[in-house]
Amino acid sequence: MILSINDHYFEEINKKTIEIYSIAQKARSKGLDPTLTVEVTLAKDLAERVEGALKLSGLAKRIRELLGSINRVQAAFKIVEEIIYGRFGKFTDEKTAELGLRTALAILTEGITAAPIEGIDSVRIKRNLDGTLYLAIYYAGPIRSAGGTEQGLTVVIGDYMRNLLKLDRYKPTNAEIERFIEELRAYERSIGRFQYHVNDDVLKYVLWRLPVEVTGIATDPLEVTGHRNLRRIETNAVRGGALRVINDGVIGKANKIWKIVSQLGLEGWNWLREIKTDNEDRNALGIKPNDKYMTDIIAGRPILSGPSQSGGLRLRYGRARNTGLAAVGIHPATMIVLNETIAIGTQLRLERPGKSATVLPVDTIEPPIVKLKNGSVVVASTDIRYEDISEILFLGDILISFGDFLENNHPLIPAGYCEEWWAEELASVINEKFNGDVEKASSYIGIEPGKLIKYLKNPLREKPCASDALRISETLGIPLHPKYIYDWRKLDVDEILILRNWILRTLENSYVDDEVYLKIVPECKRILEKALIPHKIIDNQLYLGEEILILKRLLLDAKIETLSKLKDSFKILSIASGIKLRPKYISFIGARIGRPEKAKRRALKPPVQVLFPTGKITRDLIKIKEKYQKTFAELCIRKCNSCGCITYKSICPNCGQVLHENLWKYCNKCNSVLSINMEKCQFCSSSLTTYKGYIIDVDVEISKIMKEFKINTKCLRGVRKLSSLYKVPEPIEKGLLRSFYDLYVYKDGTIRFDVTNAPLTHFKPKEIGTSISALKRLGYEKDFLGEELRDEEQILELKIQDVILPKNSLGYLIRIANFIDDLLVKFYGLSPYYNVKQPEDLIGHLIIGLAPHTYSGVIGRIIGFTDANVCYAHPYWHAAKRRNCDGDEDSIILALDALINFSIHYLPSKKGGLMDSVYLLTTNINPVEVDDESHNIETNSRFSLEFYESSLKCPEPKDVLNIIDIVKNHLEKQSQYTCIKFLHDTTSISNGPKVNMYKKLKNIRDKVKLQMELAHKILAVNVAEVATRLLSHHFLPDLIGNLKSFLTQKVRCIKCNSSYRRVPISGRCKKCGGKLLLTVHEANIKKYLELIYLIAERYKIDEYTAQRIKLIDNSLKYMFSSEDGKQLKLL
Repeated sequence: MILSINDHYFEEINKKTIEIYSIAQKARSKGLDPTLTVEVTLAKDLAERVEGALKLSGLAKRIRELLGSINRVQAAFKIVEEIIYGRFGKFTDEKTAELGLRTALAILTEGITAAPIEGIDSVRIKRNLDGTLYLAIYYAGPIRSAGGTEQGLTVVIGDYMRNLLKLDRYKPTNAEIERFIEELRAYERSIGRFQYHVNDDVLKYVLWRLPVEVTGIATDPLEVTGHRNLRRIETNAVRGGALRVINDGVIGKANKIWKIVSQLGLEGWNWLREIKTDNEDRNALGIKPNDKYMTDIIAGRPILSGPSQSGGLRLRYGRARNTGLAAVGIHPATMIVLNETIAIGTQLRLERPGKSATVLPVDTIEPPIVKLKNGSVVVASTDIRYEDISEILFLGDILISFGDFLENNHPLIPAGYCEEWWAEELASVINEKFNGDVEKASSYIGIEPGKLIKYLKNPLREKPCASDALRISETLGIPLHPKYIYDWRKLDVDEILILRNWILRTLENSYVDDEVYLKIVPECKRILEKALIPHKIIDNQLYLGEEILILKRLLLDAKIETLSKLKDSFKILSIASGIKLRPKYISFIGARIGRPEKAKRRALKPPVQVLFPTGKITRDLIKIKEKYQKTFAELCIRKCNSCGCITYKSICPNCGQVLHENLWKYCNKCNSVLSINMEKCQFCSSSLTTYKGYIIDVDVEISKIMKEFKINTKCLRGVRKLSSLYKVPEPIEKGLLRSFYDLYVYKDGTIRFDVTNAPLTHFKPKEIGTSISALKRLGYEKDFLGEELRDEEQILELKIQDVILPKNSLGYLIRIANFIDDLLVKFYGLSPYYNVKQPEDLIGHLIIGLAPHTYSGVIGRIIGFTDANVCYAHPYWHAAKRRNCDGDEDSIILALDALINFSIHYLPSKKGGLMDSVYLLTTNINPVEVDDESHNIETNSRFSLEFYESSLKCPEPKDVLNIIDIVKNHLEKQSQYTCIKFLHDTTSISNGPKVNMYKKLKNIRDKVKLQMELAHKILAVNVAEVATRLLSHHFLPDLIGNLKSFLTQKVRCIKCNSSYRRVPISGRCKKCGGKLLLTVHEANIKKYLELIYLIAERYKIDEYTAQRIKLIDNSLKYMFSSEDGKQLKLL
């Protein structure tokens, strides 16, 4: 339901969509494309997307009726029931079950992903060994595009349908169980990892209890070696789709599935409660460290901290206006002290609460604390230089939203004391003791009322000086302000006494209260560093500023010595000083760097500009006039009813008739052209193909078009051959215009720009480079506080389908717009649409956002551009693509480009071909229908005192929902579009490095050097462990894999390119007698060898890894002659 407050906004979006749709329809009606109509199906909501995908009449209406009274999961099961009972037509039991499962999965995945169409190959009814009938679900690779929970639920739905169809349970044999386990292990060894690692006992427990058979088609050429040729399993190859459904779905999401099953009241699934995996977060002592994020370490991508390691990234709860939905905030200074190995949009692999996240800048959280080469320990700012840093003592905060803990069902971990917590305690005491009267409170404390108001209203920016902090704590009895809380937990009692005596001796001869110079005592200085107490080295003396006021107040009371038996440094200092202290440095999140940020054009490999077989990948157009060349191509078959001409073109080259009625089939034996509905030739009974071979004067056509269009371009990149079912080619004219503008086409005929996802709920005009007048025309008349928009520093609430694109995309987008205009004018004979000359001209135009695992795009509106290499958009917009912001990138397409140029006839015919295409298009976002991860986002602008205190007990997130407001509470209400507030502001959403150092460094040696250099500098990292993991998980597997490839390689003829598994006896090519060459060379194997030796010798790696290296070294020496000189000794 679209609420009245947003009516005008959505009407504008719809108006623009209809405008460009009508232009595209006019272009299509010219008959120059595969069809006469626009092939992108517009869908207003989930119901239309599901019906558009499944082509089942009346389905959308019924889904809307159901969703008006029950939730999406209930609606999916109800629709299944109605399909089984014939509400939407009579089918065979197998067809009914298949249709029911596809429809239910489409509803569960919001009609966005390709899983319902391409992830389910078929549903069949088969026989158990005792003769009873059971249901079998055949999965394919694209089932991965559904989430783990939805994958697992398909098995539950299968069981529900089995009962409705009165079928028996699936009764597996021991051989089938063992085959599945062998298959899964083979997949893990040779193809890739699953989300979870499940042991054999758990797999057996689940597989014996499945009520339906989970099977599938072959997804990879790898075959099992043991349990082969089983009667009920049609292939010996691995069934990747089925493996993933069991491993990551039924088992990995067992808790979630059981919760749904129990709510629905379904029987026979109690066994789900007993499933235990190795993913539990708790142990007997509380939340346990988890090192899974360190498993797949990659060369050049540093580990930032060990699991829960002190000195790493400190957890800070909350959401900034540019975080949430699996995007986290760190201070821009943290990016600098890490030598820009983190940039805006870089992915982090995390210890918790989820697996990974996109990093975005937030400067109202704690920055890092570093030791400089001159010995000073400082709180870092963005002015700091990496070259001046000798040690990183503390990495700073990582801001993680409560919603991410809720989404991942991860227990809360204790919050460290922070400014917003302190402000809540201050407010609570003022309310309790002074009835909320700030003036009375300030008089009692002895500070100005204005100061106290600032501390309460803006605690993240306004922080008290040391004397004010002490006065507030002493008079009101609240804990000391977190700015002056040091890491006392790291110090034992003896170290506290050493520090006390050192300061005491100095102060005996000092007359200054708020600063002091101390003689450098290495032991005492290291204690200061350990406790993260800032200090400077000036003229060979150690300088303490206002820190000395805190240290004097906490350390100099004689009672400390009498309390040494307590062993708890915080208790000792608090009791001795009479000042309450809360631990600040409690919970740390382990992290390593993942993928770099991305803002780059999308292209096929190799890049092409036209989906037409030009004979060569790159056709040199300069040499056309020297010698015309003809090309053989297999293309579709069209037949002109007027003149009988057989052609691949959509317009008859003889008489100009538009040929869109039907495609035809071809008999290669008798050259007959036959109806598309025929399977065999009616004349010779031979099999038919959906295409035929043509000899085409490609160069003649290109020359003619270039002359007609008055363009000149050097080359045209076409495909070698088409992979679609009917091999319908794209018009060459489109390719030449793309070549002229240096653009590249994707598999569905569209031009893409890929960019990393980033959430944004509020922005400043200054951040996006759009004028206030332009923003007002777009509907931004007031800021988020309701004030009239006048200033570029005001904060505005982002509308849910507006996007802010990277400036890096501007040049490409402008060229795409100019290409579309030229296409409209020169190819279709229509008026131009975009008329873009400068960046400002793109403001207000529509784009389509598309995730690669889906076939449904989402309309967005450009409102500005950012310096960062990310696409900032509302969490609802990303969720509508069924995406979060955990480091992945999606495609941006100019909307008119998709509507004109997309064709389903261009898509590959293999499984998964429909994925990553603009088959459907959502025009308006309904927050109720987007991925429900966004429904877990907290809407709070402040967290209560109760929340912070609750976190100390590590509760489940669901147990504190009574004190945290989330989006889910606002759905289908007026507030659903405006409910999301933010706790943390940031100066600028583009404040920080724009390009990751990993991308700047081109040499792997330099990348590894920086990786190990950071491991040395970061206190929270064990450098020897990094070296061992780097060797064990990257370099050695790579080397062993290359060695295996060398031993199993084919040989290739340098003349005719024929390849052989074994060298012929003659030693030469059997076809042409040419010389044969190896396809894998010694250099490929040894490319990392020198680096391996270097790391092994420089760092104290464990003996097992050292022995592995020596064994591999011996194998290489045996295989190749040692002409490279003396190698470094390892052991």
